[in-house]
Amino acid sequence: MVQFFRNIGHVLYRIWFYVLVALPIFLFFPFLLLTVFSEKTYPQFFWLARNLWARPILYGMGCFPKIEREQQMKKGKSYMLISNHTSMLDIMLMLAVSKNPFVFVGKKELVKIPVFGFFYKRVCIMVDRDSIRSRTGVYLRAQRRLDQGLSICIFPEGGVPEEHIVLDAFKDGAFKMAIAHKIPVVPITFYDNKKRFSFTFFSGGPGRVRVKVHSFFETGILGEEDKSTLREEVREVILNELK
Repeated sequence: MVQFFRNIGHVLYRIWFYVLVALPIFLFFPFLLLTVFSEKTYPQFFWLARNLWARPILYGMGCFPKIEREQQMKKGKSYMLISNHTSMLDIMLMLAVSKNPFVFVGKKELVKIPVFGFFYKRVCIMVDRDSIRSRTGVYLRAQRRLDQGLSICIFPEGGVPEEHIVLDAFKDGAFKMAIAHKIPVVPITFYDNKKRFSFTFFSGGPGRVRVKVHSFFETGILGEEDKSTLREEVREVILNELK
């Protein structure tokens, strides 16, 4: 009986999450719409998404961010943001972490989510991981966004790992891109998102969501042949924290 009521609580918690995801979009729809159709107004869209969407979701879920920084990002500078991926909260928490406007590189499947998908496909760089042509196109679109002074955010595991895997192997794409564009890689560890709101249905609950922004990896003197070394060094930083 105790487990039954606990499961009911988990269901209600998940329903509340989707209410919080949709509610700000409906409330601020005209403002979001005004900023979503032009790349020139993306910084304004980012501010709205960060302050009027991501933060209300986190605080509304009782997931209060606690952010530790070993190094600060500079205003107006582009970065490659990298973190582990275990939860839908990762999107909101990443927005809370960075004041610098950035663009997510993410799976095209998220376009199917009602309401959210409408904005997602207009402001994110979508990739079909099964298509070589799509993966190649990501680099061209990322170049344009970097030229506009934005940063890029990628979850390099390429998806959410199996329950027993602490941190899956990283894909090359983010590191190849960072080296090609000579931008610093910013490793970020999310400690608690899996516990707070995992992809396992009957799980989750409110509490602290801790984040650590690690010291940056500079790429100015690196060549493409260094991407594997960079990839493994960045992964090791995050894995050591999770262990």
